[in-house]
Amino acid sequence: MKYTEEHEWLKVEGAVVTVGITEFASEQLGDLVFVELPSDGLEVTKNQEIVVIESVKAASDILAPLDGVITEVNNLIVEDPSIVNSDPMGEGWFFKMKLKSQADLDTLMDKEEYEKLTQ
Repeated sequence: MKYTEEHEWLKVEGAVVTVGITEFASEQLGDLVFVELPSDGLEVTKNQEIVVIESVKAASDILAPLDGVITEVNNLIVEDPSIVNSDPMGEGWFFKMKLKSQADLDTLMDKEEYEKLTQ
């Protein structure tokens, strides 16, 4: 697993990564009421706003963690955004993407570094 400073997690499976928000981010946002996901096949660049989420507290954007192409989105969370709150590190994932460069993963934090960030 890798993590971003924007509280996203990335599960690496070969050239494809699954992306979601961390438990910390889910707790900070509160109960999600709306999720808008990108389209399959969308080419994204790092830090591009690609997901819109709204909670009872605020609206936020989720940024692309790295350069790549969206290969799959989790439509379950569009229908039921509360899945992100109940299982942010599992069934509450947002999208999968094929990375432009696997080497970019080296720029992200590991679990220990992320835990230091959130303390």
